[in-house]
Amino acid sequence: MVPELISCLDLTVAFLRNQTVDLEDEEMVLQPTGAVNHAVWTLGHIIYSFQAIAGELGVKPWLREDWESSFGYGSLPEPVVPEHANKLALLSALEDASRRLRAALLAMDERSLADPLPDEKSRELFPTKAHALLQVVAGHTAYHAGQLTAWRRAIGRKPIGVFI
Repeated sequence: MVPELISCLDLTVAFLRNQTVDLEDEEMVLQPTGAVNHAVWTLGHIIYSFQAIAGELGVKPWLREDWESSFGYGSLPEPVVPEHANKLALLSALEDASRRLRAALLAMDERSLADPLPDEKSRELFPTKAHALLQVVAGHTAYHAGQLTAWRRAIGRKPIGVFI
């Protein structure tokens, strides 16, 4: 299942990059009516979630501490974003996060997917590493990729590509 997770990660990250290719920094924080999360928050949140799931695989946190308050669970998109959250910085951070997560996946023994999730608080939802990885790499990230696509339409941009 590790190769399939890596393939999913790579395809989704490429899709996310494509959704921002034609946007200017100023557009990345537009908040049209009916579009819940702007592009900066969406990318930042996915990057933060990659760090969180990589942590479950033993990877030490690498993001600045303010990422949790800006992009973690329960955070809300802000019209003014931290300096480190411009388009170029976010795309670079997305590449870095996916590279770190990919390396952690490649380093793991496939049998450890059946191990209990280290985060005891989350074990009720995700009893094993496999459950958590599937949710974050596939489900959670695809959900937010879909939001980004809807957000693009709400700001008047045409869709780019198809999420497969």
